[in-house]
Amino acid sequence: MRQADLVQDLYLRELKAYKPTPTKASDAEGHVQKFSAPKAPRSPEEGDIANDLKAYEAQQVEIEGQAVAGEAGVAEEDWFEEEEEGEAHAAH
Repeated sequence: MRQADLVQDLYLRELKAYKPTPTKASDAEGHVQKFSAPKAPRSPEEGDIANDLKAYEAQQVEIEGQAVAGEAGVAEEDWFEEEEEGEAHAAH
């Protein structure tokens, strides 16, 4: 029983004697990067926007399932397989 008190006394004595080192403002210098504001984004040029808009309006509209001029249309396959009525009732 005395041994437990000895360990406890040693622990408490070391805990009371502990003095943490004071932190300085310069302690973080090697661990923290300096903040620098990011560069401002470039503003788009108005001439480019007008040209891009004209190019967009002039584009040919592509519709799914419609053949493009000069190309043969691809027949769409039906991937859905229906069960015959006799098989459907036999499975249940």
